[in-house]
Amino acid sequence: MSRRQGPVVQDGWSAAASKGTPLSEFAALGLSEPIIRAIQKEGYTTPTPIQKQSIPHLLEGRDLLGIAQTGTGKTASFALPILESMKTDGKKAPGKGCLALVLAPTRELAAQIGDSFLAYGRFMNIRVAVVVGGVKHGPQIKALAQGVDVLVATPGRLIDHLESRNVRLDAVRHVVLDEADHMLDLGFLPPIRRILKELPKKRQSLFFSATMPKQIGQLAQDMLDRPVEVTVTPVATTAEKVAQEVFFVETSRKREVLADLLGDPAFCRTLVFTRTKRGADRVAKYLTANGHEASAIHGDKSQSQRERALEAFKAGRAPVLVATDIAARGIDVDKVSHVVNFDLPEVPEAYVHRIGRTARAGEEGVALSLVDGSERGLLKDIEKATRQTIKATDLRLPGAAAQEEYPAPAKKRRGGGGPKDQAAPKAAAGKPARKRNRPRRNRSGQGTGRSLAA
Repeated sequence: MSRRQGPVVQDGWSAAASKGTPLSEFAALGLSEPIIRAIQKEGYTTPTPIQKQSIPHLLEGRDLLGIAQTGTGKTASFALPILESMKTDGKKAPGKGCLALVLAPTRELAAQIGDSFLAYGRFMNIRVAVVVGGVKHGPQIKALAQGVDVLVATPGRLIDHLESRNVRLDAVRHVVLDEADHMLDLGFLPPIRRILKELPKKRQSLFFSATMPKQIGQLAQDMLDRPVEVTVTPVATTAEKVAQEVFFVETSRKREVLADLLGDPAFCRTLVFTRTKRGADRVAKYLTANGHEASAIHGDKSQSQRERALEAFKAGRAPVLVATDIAARGIDVDKVSHVVNFDLPEVPEAYVHRIGRTARAGEEGVALSLVDGSERGLLKDIEKATRQTIKATDLRLPGAAAQEEYPAPAKKRRGGGGPKDQAAPKAAAGKPARKRNRPRRNRSGQGTGRSLAA
């Protein structure tokens, strides 16, 4: 792709930009008047760091490797220059084809990206199609038939359309892989590699990931050609305006404590994270039964159910949204006052992603975590990764339950030695000590197969 000679500026815009208005920063990046006008319509005035670093290089046609987490403004960092390139080139997509392909890991993120392209390109008359699973093929086939400017897709459903020959990728000029590390978590790397083989070799490739494990690094190396590297907000850095606190609580009391917390009027829009889909449903049901309107969103919900839950959360009809990590990717809701980790994530980076859902666009926010005894190790991993000690409050009840959750360390005997000096359990007279955790046996002498885990 040829190097651009400068921004396209229409009459009236250059004068406004020369006066030093905030939007002139976007003009200085090389964006033209229709896109600037759309940005203004969205209420944005100043580009984020990743936008400042990425957009000029992308307008030159360079490949890009971006290390950035959710909430840094990366969608606009690739959408704006792609739209600018389309405006300059003036080319049309062939039937069943597209000019730009964006791959996203979840339905919610794909829908969000599609909405962003429509918003930023509202004065350009562009065509955008979002192709995801969980909905009927028919409307998607119809949308693809005449060709689209931008196709946003999840890998699995795009493979379905490729196999059915409903879509062709030979006209793609820009390809974006967003949240590549999450693609790895979902097992999407084989479909992605297959999709990349369908693309023309002459293209601009953009690769975004919050972390760079070995497999993702290899995929980036295979996909990109002498890329510009941009790193914004390391993944182990939590948002500065997020107040964090941990509550130690018994597992059995987590839902009760959460309901009590939500009684505070300050919790006006709360995002609750659980580890499992079933857990999300249970928490949402419990909260609703206790006077807190809550919805659950996870991978087992249909697309229409997820959309209704998200819309109710945005509109304030259900001020509490309970989600799993996978479903929460792509949830971009303004003014989330609180994020609550009902369960701590097993990966520290996921904690950073979660709490980044609040304190967006310069706002302040609160992130709370309910931690039981089994999660103390996960908390230590998070504090180590984020290089901070999170304020903790003990809400456990006195008594046996708390002692079982957090057993006191064993005391050494006087004169102390190691394990050999510790007293062995007493055996009944004439009988050997009973072995613990032995499998039960039925009358025939065969093991029942039951274990402690059962």
